[in-house]
Amino acid sequence: MSAQDPAQQHLYELATRVGVALRTRNRTLAIAESCTGGWIAKVATDIPGSSTWFDRGFVTYSNAAKSELLGVQASTIAKHGAVSAEVVAEMAAGALQRSPADVVVAVSGIAGPDGGGPDKPVGTVYLAWALRNGPTRAERRHFEGNRDQVRLETVAAALQGVLDVFALHH
Repeated sequence: MSAQDPAQQHLYELATRVGVALRTRNRTLAIAESCTGGWIAKVATDIPGSSTWFDRGFVTYSNAAKSELLGVQASTIAKHGAVSAEVVAEMAAGALQRSPADVVVAVSGIAGPDGGGPDKPVGTVYLAWALRNGPTRAERRHFEGNRDQVRLETVAAALQGVLDVFALHH
């Protein structure tokens, strides 16, 4: 990580805060990623000592991977699209079922430059956070910029959401 890169520094600081929040509550995190392609897991594992709070990551870029690895129903993808609140909620539920983690974040989006449409333009991202034996929250966000900027903002929103879940439910 370059000290001159404020965006990367911000992600590192967010991941550090997530690690502290998880470690102090003796909780672990799993991540189900699509559009970020493992970037959230990479940022989490950049933090020294992350093995005490980061359990695993699922990179499910294709629809088949979402179904095979996380149990997302093909009918959910067909009805709502891979980039939807319904799919990220199923991704989060699948990650909880397939890991011992206490907290899960799931993301799916259209990072561009292609793939958007009128209902879901480039920059549309859905995120979900789920707690074991607790609620699942899904939300739609829209991020401006090029592919890297959309993905970077998604990583930041995913990490911030983990902190918000703890603020609301712990």
